[in-house]
Amino acid sequence: MQTNFTIEQMKDPAIKRSNEVLRTCVHCGFCTATCPTYQVLGDELDSPRGRIYLMKDMLEKGRPADAKTVKHIDRCLSCLSCMSTCPSGVHYMHLVDHAREYIEQTYTRPLPERVLRWLLVQVLPYPGRFRLAMFGARFAKPFAAYLPGRLKAMVSLAPSDLPGPSPMDMPQVFKAEGERRKRVALLTGCAQRALNTDINEATIRLLTRHGCDVVIAKGIGCCGALTHHMGKTSESHASAAANINAWMKEYRGEGLDAVIINTSGCGTTVKDYGHMFRNDDLAEDAAIVSTLAKDISEVMVELGLNDAKVPEMKVAYHAACSLQHGQQIKTHPKTLLKAAGFTVMEPADPHLCCGSAGTYNIMQPEISAELKNRKVATLEALTPDVISAGNIGCMMQIGTGTGIPVVHTAELLDWATGGPQPQALERRFPQAAE
Repeated sequence: MQTNFTIEQMKDPAIKRSNEVLRTCVHCGFCTATCPTYQVLGDELDSPRGRIYLMKDMLEKGRPADAKTVKHIDRCLSCLSCMSTCPSGVHYMHLVDHAREYIEQTYTRPLPERVLRWLLVQVLPYPGRFRLAMFGARFAKPFAAYLPGRLKAMVSLAPSDLPGPSPMDMPQVFKAEGERRKRVALLTGCAQRALNTDINEATIRLLTRHGCDVVIAKGIGCCGALTHHMGKTSESHASAAANINAWMKEYRGEGLDAVIINTSGCGTTVKDYGHMFRNDDLAEDAAIVSTLAKDISEVMVELGLNDAKVPEMKVAYHAACSLQHGQQIKTHPKTLLKAAGFTVMEPADPHLCCGSAGTYNIMQPEISAELKNRKVATLEALTPDVISAGNIGCMMQIGTGTGIPVVHTAELLDWATGGPQPQALERRFPQAAE
């Protein structure tokens, strides 16, 4: 694609990077075939190719974002399926992230949207605040049918049971069982700490059982993904910088072999810290953290599973977009589940998003609901005993549309190698817990 940025514009590192991305696009349109919003809406401007044209025009002219551009960029899930499909290697993620930052700087949204976005920024990255918000949402559930679309979407996501804070999420070190093979840090996350504490606990047990010291570093928090994808750079960089500083203290102290992430949406962002901070004083440290960052499935494939024993059980594996497209990890979770003894199945159109996408199910509830219904239908068609996923957002989204238990892959692997049966399964298969 030909671009026409001025020499002055090219002095901006963000423009320079977007120019590099734009010039790799050859207008082929392969991306439209795998774009979820294009599948639902059928509008070229709601495809990656269409959005690229809109972003190019906006950035080249240096004009404030207009309502039309904002509408179509907001509808993008950032599922990154287009990046898996693109034969030219267009790094759509960096381009759309830059566009969202530009929109945040140049466009004034209607007051209700500004209030909602402010509320999400103030609540979601903080487990304590998020837990309180979920308690409030539970009381509002009986009145959900009478609420506006976005408020209704927020309330519908509130789980019926909400765990208390887990002591295992506090700063500490969990020692390896037997000979130590690795020393790793674990990102405990933000929303996950409020919604499902079993995931981190299972991950810690799984890692220590397989010879890892697991460090919960003091000072870690939200990875910054939620605010980053809303274009709020100062907030996202502040969260990321806190994590980088906390992990680098451990790295330069007793050392770290990896930073383990069990929420793939977070993993895609942490692996991009090097790019996010490329022009910052933290550039070197951020690059090191990006190199250390590993999804839990990557490390467990390397370590190998200890003797596993599980009842005969059919597992439908849902591939989170941030894992299969953002991190290009497509086979590890399925390989591990099969090695653990589960019968693993995959639904039709596994490349398509479930519609969660961070805050997307709140900001775009109609499109999100359509994608959820499609995903649930393909999963239920497999008649599985359990659905497995590697991302808390996907788990919550799919869980609101089906009665089949939805659990994290790490929970199943923990159970298979000696840990407790996941609570979601105990309700459906009480005999397996005996």
